Amino acid sequence: MTVDQLVAKAREGLDRPGPERARAAVARGARLVDIRPAAQRAREGEIPGALIIERNVLEWRLDPTGSHRIPEAVDHEVEWIVVCSEGYASSLAAASLRELGLRRATDLDGGFVAWAAAGLPTRSVDQGLQ
Repeated sequence: MTVDQLVAKAREGLDRPGPERARAAVARGARLVDIRPAAQRAREGEIPGALIIERNVLEWRLDPTGSHRIPEAVDHEVEWIVVCSEGYASSLAAASLRELGLRRATDLDGGFVAWAAAGLPTRSVDQGLQ
C-alpha cells in the first residue's frame, strides 16, 4: 500500500468539512484540534480557540476512558475536527480516533492552509489575531 492509498482508506466514511462548515460546527460545539508541531504553528499561525495537541499524544488526550485525557474528552460523542497543515496527516489521525470509538471524529478538508485562505480568523504565535 502507498501513503496515498493509506490516506484514501483513512478518509473512507469521514465527512470532512471545509473551513466554513468547520467554523459552523465549532459554533454548535465541535472542537478543533491542531496537531501540527510547534515549529509549524510558529511559521504558519494558529486558529484561535483550537486545542493544541501534537500528533504523538493525540489518542491519549482524546480517549475518554484514558488516564491522560484532557477535560474536554468527556465521552465518545464529542465532535472532534482534527487540523494539520493541508489535511493529510489529520485524515490519518481522525481515522485513528474513530478506531478508538470516537465516531464523530473527522478532519478539516485542506487543513490550516484552507482555513487561512478562506479568510477565517488566524493568529500568529507572536502577534495575535490576523
